[in-house]
Amino acid sequence: MKNYKTPGFAPAPAVLAMAVLALAVLAIVPAASAQPGGSKVAWKGTIVVAAGETRDSVACFGGDVVIEGRVRRGVFGLGGTITVSGEVGESVVGLGSRIVVKSGALIKGDLVSLGGTIEKEPGFRVEGDTVYLKGAALSDKFFKNGLLGFIFFPFWPIILVIKMVNLFLWFLAALFLSMILPKNIARAAGQAREAFWPALGTGILALIAFGFLMVFAAILCLVLIGIPLIFTLAMAGLAVKIFGRVAVFYFFGESLARSFRWNKPAAFGISFLGLAAVGFIGFIPILGILFNAVVNALGWGLAIRTKFGTTDNWFKKNGRPAAAPPQPAAPPAPVPPPPVA
Repeated sequence: MKNYKTPGFAPAPAVLAMAVLALAVLAIVPAASAQPGGSKVAWKGTIVVAAGETRDSVACFGGDVVIEGRVRRGVFGLGGTITVSGEVGESVVGLGSRIVVKSGALIKGDLVSLGGTIEKEPGFRVEGDTVYLKGAALSDKFFKNGLLGFIFFPFWPIILVIKMVNLFLWFLAALFLSMILPKNIARAAGQAREAFWPALGTGILALIAFGFLMVFAAILCLVLIGIPLIFTLAMAGLAVKIFGRVAVFYFFGESLARSFRWNKPAAFGISFLGLAAVGFIGFIPILGILFNAVVNALGWGLAIRTKFGTTDNWFKKNGRPAAAPPQPAAPPAPVPPPPVA
């Protein structure tokens, strides 16, 4: 058994394992089920696998996890506390979590803590690697060499996990909207082809205006009246962002489907293909950041200009230029009188 206790960064084998663990998060969340023996996912709640109980996998975001029974696959936690006194068939991964491994616990995979803490009692067993990056150690690695230390710090495993979770959430959004609003998504995506620059410009202006409104609402929160306003703005912005981003996925997916000469793929298949393309480009350093900024602005522009895919252009009547009023017909030319004999 290999155990690495690193105050700084994990060794190469453990770093390679982090990519696998990131993919394991995607295997945990979609299989979620409230049925006995299934997987369990909670948001700011508490998950307890009692003694004698068995679950497939566990994922908790912002809450606590207590494992006294058996988990067949992995345990993932974002924040909160993960307490293991039972058996975990694969890995235990905590991001900013306090992990407590009690006596008699068995972890057959890796024990990973990024930015959190690990507390161990005698008598536990970890059959994989132990990857431990303390929060203070992360700060030292980031800033001990100034700006260069921040730029060259190998923090890609953390970013990888975050990006994979983000891609999974966009996968759910694309699946949902493609099923309930396929025509709206297709119509909005069509405007990216017909009016790319106007849509991008609209999105940039909308983001600037939205930023000013959020700041204004935050100031009004000092007198309480801004609390419902900032909540309403946040919900509206989220709706625009989600619809617009899925429309951009459809636009890229449709372009790829045409290049591959695929005949009439399903709306979700097109959206998923675009998601894969956008997600892949987003992983490229620096370029990915700029690309995502353009995609975000374009998505806002498409959602606003098409009024969530209900019209071609909201700023024109019925989405098209207004027809010119009919001109009155010219009077007929006078007929000259017949010549007199």
